Amino acid sequence: MKTVGYAAKSQGSELTEFSFERRDLRNNDVAIEILYCGVCHSDLHAVRNDWGGSKYPLVPGHEIVGKVISVGSDVTKYQQGDTVAVGCMVDSCQSCDQCHNHEEQFCREGMVGTYSGKDRINGEMTQGGYSKHVVVREEFVLSVPKNLELSRVAPLLCAGITTYSPLHKWGVKKGSRVAVVGLGGLGHMAVKNAVAMGATVTVIGRTESKKEDAIELGAQHYLVSNNEDEMKNAQSAFDVIIDTIPVKHDLSQYTPLLDIDGTLVIVGQVGPVDELNTVPLLMGRRRVAGSLIGGIAETQQMLDFCGEHNVLPECEMINIDEINTAYERMERSDVRYRFVIDMASIDV
Repeated sequence: MKTVGYAAKSQGSELTEFSFERRDLRNNDVAIEILYCGVCHSDLHAVRNDWGGSKYPLVPGHEIVGKVISVGSDVTKYQQGDTVAVGCMVDSCQSCDQCHNHEEQFCREGMVGTYSGKDRINGEMTQGGYSKHVVVREEFVLSVPKNLELSRVAPLLCAGITTYSPLHKWGVKKGSRVAVVGLGGLGHMAVKNAVAMGATVTVIGRTESKKEDAIELGAQHYLVSNNEDEMKNAQSAFDVIIDTIPVKHDLSQYTPLLDIDGTLVIVGQVGPVDELNTVPLLMGRRRVAGSLIGGIAETQQMLDFCGEHNVLPECEMINIDEINTAYERMERSDVRYRFVIDMASIDV
């Protein structure tokens, strides 16, 4: 299938129009016309090869919403015209213990990323959702609840599941005390998901600049991390802390805020953090954990949950030719809170 998208042609280059071929439909494949694609900070990291492993030309985008245009002969779950979504992965071995446990993101042979992954059959590099079409095996396609505003669904496929999964994993429910560190693309979804689960939610920021926004998003409290008195008074106050800060930082200022058996979950920073003081961990049986998106079943559960509670990200719609400016603005945190590309702006 011939299609067109926007790609980085080399490390760190601006994205420009790129024509390429999607694979021919296999028996278990679903072909999708992409309507909207979210812009994730991971896309920028990949374009710059910040984490290594990027290959070019590279079409980013792993928050995909679209319509089914055709299906393979063995596909049973979807048909032409269905509204569907694709997230951060498009394949896995389907045979290891983690895949059988519906945790494909931890596949023992490695999940296949929506972009910069290696197709398990033909060995070609996968290309992402900044494009007009995508072809994905049925098992990695998700259903979109009909009541959700379609133009705002895309960021749920990364920011939504990245924050939903640890809240779900660590049993957040009505009465749970949850703190969210950082109020950006991930943080605002953590707030919305935790509030919808019935938790009492506190946002932690370095200054009071985002206090009004945090309350508007549903948080009940706001804590300034640079205020020693506020931080001292909040010791042992939380069951779960979701840490969305995307750069190296000090975790030791947050661990004392956990109650006994509380968990600080890192979902933002990929790489080193500052040296950790273990005293609060030992003295309160507290723990520091990490979390990576979620499996396909949990991602579908998240979408259904968002449909039930009308949980959607705050988005700014852009055309595809605005993507390079959007990257510059994203670096300055000049967006509330996620960019979404209207793929109708691509000419085929």
